[in-house]
Amino acid sequence: MTTTTNLTAGLTAAHRERLMRVAREVSFDADTRLFEEGRRADRFWIVRTGTVVLDLRVPGRRAAAVESLGHGELVGWSWYFAPYVWHLGAQAATPVRAWEFDAEIVRAMCARDAEFGRAVAEWVGRVIADRLHASQVRLLDLYAPYGSGSRI
Repeated sequence: MTTTTNLTAGLTAAHRERLMRVAREVSFDADTRLFEEGRRADRFWIVRTGTVVLDLRVPGRRAAAVESLGHGELVGWSWYFAPYVWHLGAQAATPVRAWEFDAEIVRAMCARDAEFGRAVAEWVGRVIADRLHASQVRLLDLYAPYGSGSRI
């Protein structure tokens, strides 16, 4: 699946190649928590294989799953904006193989090269918009009297 939040559609080949130079391969067993909402966001991942579920704490209820991410999808955007604190939680739903990136290194790359930085900022911005919309729709589906179907 290729969406605007997918790495392939989100960055040009040259920018992808540059980003991938600082990637390291990691893997997570199913049910492993990648991060918790409210904790320090110092890294991010791009899924190679498997599924990661994003969740949102809802007071008085258990966390609500708001989106599932798969191949090529960016896991985590909170690393890009101060104060670098996760806005959602994430858990491996299946065994996951991913590329992991150190946020400080990528932010420094963005600061040194305005064109690269702008491309990453636009990609991360599209991810944020997509995740916000998915979260709103999911919460309306879960908690509105008749569900949502959509926000419109």
